Amino acid sequence: MKIQKILNILTLITGAIAVTTTSLWIGKQAYSWLPPQAAAESRLIDDLISFLVTLGAFIFLGVTSTLMYSVIFHRAKKDDYSDGPPIEGNITLEVVWTAIPILLVFWIAGYSYQVYEQMGIQGPMEHVHFHLPMAMQSASAAPKDPASDALTEPVEKIDVLAKQWAWVFHYPQKDITSTELHLPSDRRVRLALQSADVLHGFYIPAFRLKQDVIPNHTIDFEFTPTRTGEYRLTDSQYSGTYFATMQANVVVESPEDYHQWLAQAATQKPSVANNQAASEYAQASNQSVKTGWTTVAPAVAPLVNAH
Repeated sequence: MKIQKILNILTLITGAIAVTTTSLWIGKQAYSWLPPQAAAESRLIDDLISFLVTLGAFIFLGVTSTLMYSVIFHRAKKDDYSDGPPIEGNITLEVVWTAIPILLVFWIAGYSYQVYEQMGIQGPMEHVHFHLPMAMQSASAAPKDPASDALTEPVEKIDVLAKQWAWVFHYPQKDITSTELHLPSDRRVRLALQSADVLHGFYIPAFRLKQDVIPNHTIDFEFTPTRTGEYRLTDSQYSGTYFATMQANVVVESPEDYHQWLAQAATQKPSVANNQAASEYAQASNQSVKTGWTTVAPAVAPLVNAH
C-alpha cells in the first residue's frame, strides 16, 4: 500500500512536469502565430498572448491528462455494476478549486492592465475628461541607456485625419500631406489622431497598436517603430458602407530615407488623391437601377503631396 502511494505521488509529479514543460513550449510557439514585431510595443502584446496561451494550455492539458488517467487506471472492472464509494464534500478541496481560478483571473487582469498602461492606449475615461494627454511610457524593448534618449522622447509629430473613407497624414515640419504613413525606424513617434465624422479605429496589426479615434477630440498616441518595411493600416471600427476600403500603407524606413522622402515630397505640387470609396460611390450613383444600401457620400478626396 505504501509503495502504491509512492508510485501515485511520482506519477503526479511526473505528469505535472510534463504538462508544465509542454505548456511552456506551446506558449513559445504563440510568437510564430503573429505577424513580425515591427514596433517596440509589439513585444508587450506578444508576451501577454504567449502568457495566456501558456496558461490556457496548462489548464487544458492538466484537465485532459487527469481525465485520461482516471479512465485508464481507475475504470471499473468488467461486469462491475456496483455503486462507487460514498464520498462526502471536502471543504478544503472546494476552497482550493474556487480560490485558484479567482487568483488566476486577478493575475490575468493585473498583467493585462499593466500592458494597457504601458501601451499608452486612451480609454473612454480619458476621452470624457479630456485633459492633457496621459504620459505614455516607452515599451521595454527600447534601450534605456543615456545614449538612446532619442527613443524616449517624441521626435516626429504627425497629424492623422480619419474620415469616411480615407486616412490623411500631415507632416507639420515640412507641411506635407500624404495618403501613406511614413515613419522613421527606431525613433519615437507621436500621432495626433482626429476624426472628421464618425468613430474610427487606428489599427496596425504588425505594431499591435489599436486606438479609437472619436469626433471632436484630438488624441495623442505614441509608439516606436523598430522594423523597416511596408505594413498595413486599417480601420478597426465599422464606419459605414465603404469602411473596408479605408486602408493605407505604413512605410517604416531608416531616418535618412525618411527625411529624404520628406524632402522629395515637399517638391511635389498637391494633387487630388485616389479614393476607392469615392470611385465606387460614383459608379453606383451612375447606375440606372439602384442596388445595395443607401449610404452617405464619401468625403471629398484630399489634396496630397504624395500618394
